[in-house]
Amino acid sequence: MTVSYRQPGVVLTDRRFTVPLDHADPAGETIELYAREVVAGDKAHQEQPWLVYLQGGPGFGANRFVGKGAWLGRALKEFRVLLLDQRGTGHSTPANRQTLPLRGGPAEQADYLTHFRGDSIVRDCELIRREVTGGAPWTVLGQSFGGFCTVNYLATAPEGLTAAVITGGLPSLDAHADDVYRAAFPRIERKVAAHYARYPQDVERARRIADHLLANDVVLPNGYRFTAEAFQSLGILLGGSEGSHRLHYLLEHAFVRTPQGAALSDAFQEEAQNLLSYAGHPLYALVHEAIYGQDDRPTDWSAERVRAEFPQFDAAKTLAGDGPLLFTGESIHPWMFDCDPALRPLRETAELLAARTDWTPLYDSARLAANEVPVAAAVYHDDMYVDTAHSLATARAVRGLRTWVTDEFEHDGVRAGGPRVLDRLLALTRDEA
Repeated sequence: MTVSYRQPGVVLTDRRFTVPLDHADPAGETIELYAREVVAGDKAHQEQPWLVYLQGGPGFGANRFVGKGAWLGRALKEFRVLLLDQRGTGHSTPANRQTLPLRGGPAEQADYLTHFRGDSIVRDCELIRREVTGGAPWTVLGQSFGGFCTVNYLATAPEGLTAAVITGGLPSLDAHADDVYRAAFPRIERKVAAHYARYPQDVERARRIADHLLANDVVLPNGYRFTAEAFQSLGILLGGSEGSHRLHYLLEHAFVRTPQGAALSDAFQEEAQNLLSYAGHPLYALVHEAIYGQDDRPTDWSAERVRAEFPQFDAAKTLAGDGPLLFTGESIHPWMFDCDPALRPLRETAELLAARTDWTPLYDSARLAANEVPVAAAVYHDDMYVDTAHSLATARAVRGLRTWVTDEFEHDGVRAGGPRVLDRLLALTRDEA
């Protein structure tokens, strides 16, 4: 049963779909997908073309907007929008520490999770498109990992697309995860330097916090083991438009005086655990490196191995001198499965995924070179999460793809820029800009 309801200026409808777990076995096990249909209130009874939104991640459900926030208001001027909770996320059939044991042991869980990459998400879209649009093609908007999925869409099912719009999500077509992280750590270092240039008082604050964590065993209220490495990982904030400011405000109230001396404040610990916990999006940790798997090479905890090539990120070595502590960014490490209570039961499953060597290719370069779907992509010139050089190489490999390279936004430009980013990219797909 579908349920419709109203928010300011929009009508929302809950939609549910049943799809195969493994699209190569359509008669086999099924899972459920959830999506939220959104239409402008004054157009609720009008026929309109469709736009499907693919959220970044992996592992996050679609944005929960109130009314016409961010880019949604621009989209609703001409589209009905489908906000899809990709498989395993949001209100779709969940995949987490509570549900994965239903599959069996770690080996069975790892096998199950191989079906949660972009290729499966695209085939989900094609099944539900026929139900939603009656078979008509639709426009796709892919943010970050959603853009990775969109490139797979262009390579595998372009007949389903009227146009494609990508924001901060043009992947390398052939890079191994090691290549991705070797490009990432220098970008992260630049972002940290920019943060300290803006907030020089944070240099000493960050060193003091890391020193405290190296000298003490700290467990956050939710059971998270708060180590110096975990503290450094809060640098993931620096990839967003407000991230540097958020990190600064977090650091400024880290310590409080107690009868036993200085201690990490309850307020700081509460905010830190909310930022660090993967309880709400465990797939992000489980399959993050798997989204780069395309050949017989294992990902093998790529970010952890590559980080060792950049000794300036070692907290203990930094604190032995007088340099600034470097934060890290969008990377997953094996210690996270020891620190985070939401991930601890899944450590062996993660190890099996990291060792896997039978990943299927995600991008067909020949089909992309022959692309006929109008496609435009926003490329952020020093995006912390997606390498600009990799993105531009892919842009050149996709026939007809138009880029908008800008330093006005960080990785979350489609949110922070309101309607402007989507408006510009739609115009590019139509040769209007």
